[in-house]
Amino acid sequence: MSGFDTNPFADPVDINPFQDPSVTQLTNTSQSGLDEFNPFSESSQLTNAARTTPATQPSGHSQPAVLQTSVEPTPQAVAAAAQAGLLQQQAELERKAAELEKKERELQSNAASINTRQNNWPPLPKKCPIKPCFYQDFSADIPADYQRVCKMLYYLWMLHSITLLLNLLACLAWFTVDMQRGVDFGLSILWFVLFTPCAFLCWYRPIYKAFRSDSSFSFFVFFFIFFCQIAIYIIQAVGIPGWGDSGWIAALSELHGNLAVAVIMMVVAGFFTLCAVLSLFLLKQVHSLYRRTGASFQRAQEEFSQGILTNRNFQTAAAGAASSAAQSAFRGN
Repeated sequence: MSGFDTNPFADPVDINPFQDPSVTQLTNTSQSGLDEFNPFSESSQLTNAARTTPATQPSGHSQPAVLQTSVEPTPQAVAAAAQAGLLQQQAELERKAAELEKKERELQSNAASINTRQNNWPPLPKKCPIKPCFYQDFSADIPADYQRVCKMLYYLWMLHSITLLLNLLACLAWFTVDMQRGVDFGLSILWFVLFTPCAFLCWYRPIYKAFRSDSSFSFFVFFFIFFCQIAIYIIQAVGIPGWGDSGWIAALSELHGNLAVAVIMMVVAGFFTLCAVLSLFLLKQVHSLYRRTGASFQRAQEEFSQGILTNRNFQTAAAGAASSAAQSAFRGN
């Protein structure tokens, strides 16, 4: 009858849906788990580590990132680096210069050993104690355009030497017939001994060098000396008595004395005249060739100054003069 004791018309009992045992069990379990969770505990870290997929590490040893700070070099460091670079370049240049100088010396020594130029003039016997002093080879030294004129000047010098020898003999003959002509004979010996080598050295060798190396300075030396030589030829051809020349005046003055001596002297006067005429002709020929070579007085000055400055004797003399002047100035102070 208990089922019939409840009053269906009484107020119903408030029913809480959250009081359901299944719901309350789940709620209590979740709350207890949240209360016990500590994210900073060791077990939590191990659990999270087990659940978290580790990131892939890069191969190799990892280095910490370092921020590079820019450091500006000091002026002293820049100057020292520049000086070191200059010293290195200078050392390299000196090394290359030494190598080039060594190669140049080797080439010069090889060329000297291959093509040895021995002096061949004057042609003397091998047994003679006096050796040749000059080297002369027209085909090797002189260009083909200048060989003819250069050879003619050489033949003129030979004619010049023969004429001076004949003048000596003519003055000797004149002295034998007239004892008052001893001065002429003595001067004729002096002219032969002096003018023969001087003509070779003063005007023939300069023109040989000028044709060989196209030297403006040698051309000007030749023109100056050869012009003086032509003047001397004219004076010798005139033949002033007492000057040691068997010229026309001296030969004509002897016609009244000894006819044979006068003829010999006239022959010598003719040789002097021939030398003067040939000299004028060859001077014109050389001048025409000189104008075609492009030589000039300015080039002659440059060659002269360069030759003087590079001359070791001149350098030694200049250094000695400068040192003596400095010492005297120091003593004066």
